[in-house]
Amino acid sequence: MRRFALTLGAAIAALSLSACSAVTEQWNDAPVQYKDDGPAVIHSMPDGFANFASKCDGFGHRVFTTRGGESGKSVAAIADPKCYKKGK
Repeated sequence: MRRFALTLGAAIAALSLSACSAVTEQWNDAPVQYKDDGPAVIHSMPDGFANFASKCDGFGHRVFTTRGGESGKSVAAIADPKCYKKGK
């Protein structure tokens, strides 16, 4: 009986782990052509407001992103001539 319980527990654990990987698989990153891990500028807001970050994408756009709180996540991009990288 003990051996059956251990086998059943192992099977349930294996199924649980495989189900978890299938559920989180959709959140993997897409293939990347070019990656810029340089720092972003973090803008700190007063308490009660979400902080946000801005960064140039190198193709003429400044990207703003924020997350947290009840508002969830948001991303916006605007044209910014200072965000062109030379050679692109």
